[in-house]
Amino acid sequence: MAKQPHLDDFLVPFYGNGKKSETFALTDYDTAAKPFSTGTKQADRERLAEFAVRLDEMQERLHAQRCERVLLVLQGMDTSGKDGTIRAVFHEVDPLGLRIAPFKAPTPDEAAHDFLWRVHAHAPAAGELTVFNRSHYEDVLVPRVLGQLSHGDLVRRYHHIRQFEELLADSGTAILKCFLHISKDEQRRRLQSRIDDPTKHWKFDVSDLEARKQWDEYQAAYRDALTATSTERAPWYVVPADSKTHRNLMVAALLLRVFEGLNLAYPPAKESLKGITIA
Repeated sequence: MAKQPHLDDFLVPFYGNGKKSETFALTDYDTAAKPFSTGTKQADRERLAEFAVRLDEMQERLHAQRCERVLLVLQGMDTSGKDGTIRAVFHEVDPLGLRIAPFKAPTPDEAAHDFLWRVHAHAPAAGELTVFNRSHYEDVLVPRVLGQLSHGDLVRRYHHIRQFEELLADSGTAILKCFLHISKDEQRRRLQSRIDDPTKHWKFDVSDLEARKQWDEYQAAYRDALTATSTERAPWYVVPADSKTHRNLMVAALLLRVFEGLNLAYPPAKESLKGITIA
C-alpha cells in the first residue's frame, strides 16, 4: 500500500547556517502533484470552502485575543499564483484582522536603507494575520540572479533573515513560508493567457519574459535561499502549484495547522458585563 502523503513531506529540511544542501533539490518535487486532492476539482473546492470557514473562525479568535500573531509568506516565480492563493484562501476571512502586504522593487527611499527596513514595518501586530505577497526574500533572489551581490553579501543576508525571523518568533509571531512551485511549461501557458486575453493584459509585464530567460538561475537561487532559511520556527514548504485548486487547498491546510497549534481561545467574559440587561 502506497504511503499516504503528509504535509511535512513538503517541508524543506532544516540545514540553516547558510550552508548549501547537497540533498535538497526542487526538481525532486513534482509541480503537478495533487497529494491532498479529494478526487475531483469540485470536491477540492468544497473542501477548501470548509477550510476557509475554519480559517475565519480561527482568525476571529486571534483578533479577539490580541496576543499572538501569524505571518504567511508567499513566494514563487511569476504566475505561480500568489494573488490567486490570497483570493481563494481568505475569501471568508474578516478583513478586520487580515492584512496583505505586497512587495515590489524597492523605492529609492527603501533602497537607501538596509534591505529589511521596509519589511519590518509590515510585520503583523498582536491579533493580526498578515500575508506577505513576495517578501524580504526578493532581496536574496533578484540581486543574486542579476549579479548584484557577492557570495559573502548573500550569506550575510541569509543570516540576517534568520535573525529577523527569530526576532518575530520571539515576539509571538507564528511564521509559515510557502514556495509556490510551478513548472516552466505551466508558466508559459499562464503568460500566454495574459497576452491572449485583453482582460489580463494589465497583469503582463515585458520584464516577466526577461526573468523567464533566467529560469534556471532563479530555481538555483530559490533552492539556496530555502535551504539557508528554513528553520524550525520559520519553516519553508514546497507547494506544487501547477494545479491552482490544489495549491490553494494545500496552503489553507498548512495555515490551519499553524492556527491549531496556537490553541487560540476567546478572552474570558468581563465581570462588569454579568447581569446587564439592555432595555
